[in-house]
Amino acid sequence: MKNLRNLTQSEIASLTAMGTTAEDWNTIYVSNDFSTTQIIASRLCGEVHIGSHSRIIHSLVRNYSLEEDVLVESVAALECRHQSSFGNGTGVSTMNECGGRTVKIFYGMSLQIAYLSAIYRHRPQLMAAIDKISDDVALRNQSHIGRVGRGSHITGARFVREVNIGERATIDGTSVLQNGTIGDDVFIGVDVKAYDFIIDCGSRIDNGVILERCFVGESCVMDKGFTSADSLFFANSHCENGEAAAIFAGPYTVSHHKSSLLIAGMFSFFNAGSGSNQSNHLFKSGAVHQSVHLRGCKFSSGAYIMSPAIEAPFTMVMGHHTHHHDTRIFPYSYLIESDSKSVLMPAANLTSYGTVRDIDKWRKRDRRKVCRDVVSFDEFNPYITELMLRGVDTLTRIMNDAPNEEFYTYNKTVIKPAHLRRGILLYNKAIVAAIGEMLRCGESSEQYDGRGTWIDLGGQYINKSYVDTLLCEIEQQQITTAEEIDSRLHSFAAHYDDYAHSWALDTLAGILGHHPEEQDIRDAISASESVQRSFKEMTESDRLRDCSLDMAVSYGLGGDSDEETRDDYFAVRGLN
Repeated sequence: MKNLRNLTQSEIASLTAMGTTAEDWNTIYVSNDFSTTQIIASRLCGEVHIGSHSRIIHSLVRNYSLEEDVLVESVAALECRHQSSFGNGTGVSTMNECGGRTVKIFYGMSLQIAYLSAIYRHRPQLMAAIDKISDDVALRNQSHIGRVGRGSHITGARFVREVNIGERATIDGTSVLQNGTIGDDVFIGVDVKAYDFIIDCGSRIDNGVILERCFVGESCVMDKGFTSADSLFFANSHCENGEAAAIFAGPYTVSHHKSSLLIAGMFSFFNAGSGSNQSNHLFKSGAVHQSVHLRGCKFSSGAYIMSPAIEAPFTMVMGHHTHHHDTRIFPYSYLIESDSKSVLMPAANLTSYGTVRDIDKWRKRDRRKVCRDVVSFDEFNPYITELMLRGVDTLTRIMNDAPNEEFYTYNKTVIKPAHLRRGILLYNKAIVAAIGEMLRCGESSEQYDGRGTWIDLGGQYINKSYVDTLLCEIEQQQITTAEEIDSRLHSFAAHYDDYAHSWALDTLAGILGHHPEEQDIRDAISASESVQRSFKEMTESDRLRDCSLDMAVSYGLGGDSDEETRDDYFAVRGLN
């Protein structure tokens, strides 16, 4: 802060008369418009900076800079006891409890940078370059004086030590915050304990949450005694009651139940049912196993998976699975337990209204303002469409190799013939819908070449060759800051439709056997619209079944007729 001054002798006398003491009044600096009524019955230690209209009441403050309009009231200790980087550079053992995927967190770290650091361990030069970015941020933030940003309030807290706090943050009734950075507009509430952490802007941590070595991204919510260690959480994740250990929680990771345990895995657009449990404790060689649940997976109540395992995007998991399945090329599937086997129903989720509702709700529930993480919401995209193409080829090959089998096996799962045939049918329809929609949305441009394989980069659909080029530039130190990496990824996102259009055009050419002409493109778009209408009819039928009177069992307790049961059901469900 600028324009600070020492206290006058009369101000010191007035403060002393109101019960305030200082180790050394010469190290207390105040704004030019300072009033002695701003500090009441407090203890000031070390170097303290007090901005305009900031107040300290019944609190101990040591080595802190309070910017304008800050309130510190009834705080046992707001102190910086030694040189600190305020959580920047802390190693988080995400996904692997033994530390094989340790990510060095820092304030301003995006989801995509964390993903690169956790996943690309086989590229040591890339790891060194990303670690250096984190180390540089930690070095720039080193100080023996903590900071509280403009308009922030710290009230009723016990110990806030070595924590940098952004603007308009509220810390109310918190137990312990130690070695961390808190962004703008963050709320941290009653009985929260956090050690070695970063909390990004707009997040809310409340009601007995415990965090150790964690990164909490933008606009996340953690509440009701949730506990977590060595975990990363990103955009709009919401976790209550349960426990997480060594997880990489991509955007919209949701866990609400006391009995849920998420451990040593990757999640994204995920929902954990009550009693969900993921075990990595085979322990023959230690807690080294991991599971990956790709975008949009759901666990039903009581679902259990023994790591290692991986499911494709938008897979519904029900029952216990201990055979280490790999279903990554079969998106929109059900994975259910039957007779102790993992039964796969490819594409079954394509006709579920729940899938439609999920895809629609995520965009609407985006609470972020900064939007540091790149999050793709597009239903029709090259990444999942490519998986479906591979899925069709695999299912067709399996069926042709043994057309009369009673059941088929694939990567530790069982597929029934009826499910296999229906999967091929649904995937083919979905591929038609996706290719035509991508052709409709984008434009042809040599500048935006999206041909080839795509990946889901922690929530962003992106062309793999684009990412490979970016990684090489990072390794060669042509790109050396987090801001440059994020800028490149945001640039791709800004032109996503054109990149996706390029991929769809190239894929259509492969299907037709020649470069598509204008009529071919128009036909593909028309076919897509027709298939989308068909899917809409199927998902609407699914919604209507869920809203039918067959589901009115247990309603109408206050009545004695079918009509009153119906009226109660419709009123509660909000149906016409």
